[in-house]
Amino acid sequence: MHAAPSLYRRHRFPSEIISHSLWLSFRFALSYRAVDEIMTVRGITLTSEAVGEWCLKFDQTYAHELRRRRPRPGDKWHLDQVFIKINGKVQDLWRAVDQEGNVIDRLVQSRRNKRAAKKFFRKLLKGLQYVPRVIITDKLKSYET
Repeated sequence: MHAAPSLYRRHRFPSEIISHSLWLSFRFALSYRAVDEIMTVRGITLTSEAVGEWCLKFDQTYAHELRRRRPRPGDKWHLDQVFIKINGKVQDLWRAVDQEGNVIDRLVQSRRNKRAAKKFFRKLLKGLQYVPRVIITDKLKSYET
């Protein structure tokens, strides 16, 4: 039985160093130079160009792995709408939160009508492999179909 080829093969640095550099860059939104400096303090000499190339090469794989590890939302969703002010204009923030308080999705719109509610529901339920057991709303007229 053969092991799957490493994603980081043919690179100068071990996979632990590359993956840690990617984690620093993506998790804390650091510049390539900042990641280079952090790794230099830890005794590993990199260049910011190498970190940049790694980020460009492995970004999709890294994002997919993070998405796969993300916990699934609960089966009880709470939907609400909050008014917020952005650049002096009042906007509607539509939110969906599960029973543990994890934000599932949010959408900022300037409208508060049936069409806006349908757009939010469509965006929320698009691409899910499962549906929530119950959706709790604040009983707005715009939620009615």
